Amino acid sequence: MIKKTSYLALAVAFLFSPLFSQDKSESEKQLPPLQHKIVVTATRIETPAQEVASSVTVITKAELEQMKKATLAEALEEILGLTIIQSGPAGGTASALIRGANSEHTLILMDGVELNDPISPARSSDLAHLTLDNIERIEILRGPQSTLYGSDALSGVVNIITQKGEGGFKFSLSSSGGSYGTLIHRAGLQGGSEKIHYSFGINYLQSTGFSSASTDYEGNEEQDGYRNLTFSGRMGYRFNPHLELDLILRTVEARVEADNFGGAWGDDPNNVQKNDTLFFKGEFRALMMSNRWEHKLGLSLVDYDRRHENPTDSAHPIDSEEGFFKSKLIKVDWQNNVFLHQTNTLTFGLDLQQEQGESEYRSDGILGPYSSIFPRKRARTTGFYVQDQIRTASRIFATAGIRLDTHSQFGTSLTFRLAPAYFIHRTRTKLKATLGNGFKSPSLYQIFAPPTLSGPIGNENLKPEQSTGWDIGIEQSIFNGKVLFSAVYFKNDYKNLIQFDFLQGYTNVGKARSKGVELLIQAHPGQGLVLNASYTRTEARDLDTSNYLLRRPKHKFLASILYPFLKKGSIRLSLLHIGNREDHDFSTWPAIRVTLPGYTLLDAVFDYDLTQNVQAFLKLDNIWNEHYEVIKGYGAPGRAVHFGLSLSL
Repeated sequence: MIKKTSYLALAVAFLFSPLFSQDKSESEKQLPPLQHKIVVTATRIETPAQEVASSVTVITKAELEQMKKATLAEALEEILGLTIIQSGPAGGTASALIRGANSEHTLILMDGVELNDPISPARSSDLAHLTLDNIERIEILRGPQSTLYGSDALSGVVNIITQKGEGGFKFSLSSSGGSYGTLIHRAGLQGGSEKIHYSFGINYLQSTGFSSASTDYEGNEEQDGYRNLTFSGRMGYRFNPHLELDLILRTVEARVEADNFGGAWGDDPNNVQKNDTLFFKGEFRALMMSNRWEHKLGLSLVDYDRRHENPTDSAHPIDSEEGFFKSKLIKVDWQNNVFLHQTNTLTFGLDLQQEQGESEYRSDGILGPYSSIFPRKRARTTGFYVQDQIRTASRIFATAGIRLDTHSQFGTSLTFRLAPAYFIHRTRTKLKATLGNGFKSPSLYQIFAPPTLSGPIGNENLKPEQSTGWDIGIEQSIFNGKVLFSAVYFKNDYKNLIQFDFLQGYTNVGKARSKGVELLIQAHPGQGLVLNASYTRTEARDLDTSNYLLRRPKHKFLASILYPFLKKGSIRLSLLHIGNREDHDFSTWPAIRVTLPGYTLLDAVFDYDLTQNVQAFLKLDNIWNEHYEVIKGYGAPGRAVHFGLSLSL
């Protein structure tokens, strides 16, 4: 590790050598100050990042193109304060853990609409099948966010914002291939005028993969492949300067080859999961009272259809299983933004949401046939929120909000959030803090799952899970905005966590706490050079046992460099270190806690413009061929090489 770090330090020094001899006046023209970004998710309205106290990270479309990632899970791996957990190769279940919380405590949104699956046991979201085509930006918001977004946002929000077409007609086509039999083909077209905008894309991803159950353990040899076909589109029409309609559609058809479990003899040659997803949103936007009152009225539908097939085979001649899992989420969202004064914006709105789900699972084996049938169940939630956003003398910024949710099963939840910030112009220093709480409604399965011979499962008396969190931090801009430093301390407390007991079923008995530090440096020193470095220290514990929560690394470090050369090319290097984590080893009964060693990954992307319209790229992942496990017993990718071409007209 020392030798690898030394090599990286030499590379960094070489890439930064032009900084020390460049002309200052010329370097100041390269890029605007970093703090001029706009964020939406923190306040539900476009707000300069300088005025936002919340801890938020934005991944722009340009940055997504530079990273050459294939899925949302891959794009989030480098994000400060966030951990990605994925079981095996492409298509394996992928989750996001923010600030040490559970994966179901992260709310995944697309254009403000929930993607968490109502029929999953804890209503979490699988990030493995969300590709990055037709996406304008991704915003990651850390800390409790239920005041604006309701249930599931106990630890934070990931909001995927799709692309609006603009300008003349544009067409793009790209194709790439590489290790593990990976092929990715994309095509898109977009454009826009004063009246209409459109953006459409299609993405096909295929991989032969590697064994989901790690080949380090006996009995695991067969590769687990993956296929994903995604269509995405966004179209809008402006009827007049004060009224417009926006339509968004995304469909996903995915086929995943899986194994029975991680560890020895987890391999299965014909275990297949099929995932079909439909996402639709329509939204009217109207301006009234001389553009001082903005209305947004949206209707959305998210439809999941998952199927599992695992017939008998030579390795499992008497074992078989099959099942389906279907769910829908229908939502009406009415948001109002009232621009009372240049110093004050009032936002209030109403959410009406209905979720439903059903499933059926059957298996056969040495113990005989077994079935679990979950009949169609529904739950409704109504939420009303109010937020006041204040800015005074371009130095004092504050956001305060409150929300009341009513659930058809358990009753009401009241949440609040305060987020003040103070900007010192003379030193370009921002002091910020947030305080708020969040809640998560029990899932349909946790409430209604029927009992078995072993005892109860669902519990109609469950209460929502709750969190209270705060953070305090500082942002410092130096060298005329070319360098930005940020430091944040956070702490979150969780109670009424829903846990499963074989004798009692689901109950509200869990308590946990997470705390830590997030450090970030971003630099645009000139000549197109971009440097990012971040460090996260997280301590997440179960308060009942004092044990560390599983799969949460205590240390996470990232360093990345983007360096353009010859006016036609660029190179991006990234170094990611994930520290030790604790996990369960299920190869023994009862399972024992083990420590998974930390690992360090070095990746590189080379871009070069062959012509004005044709670009080639070379992507190298895990250059050192680091051997590691993200989840005990499951495989992880080794060294990989990908090459691609893209055409834009």
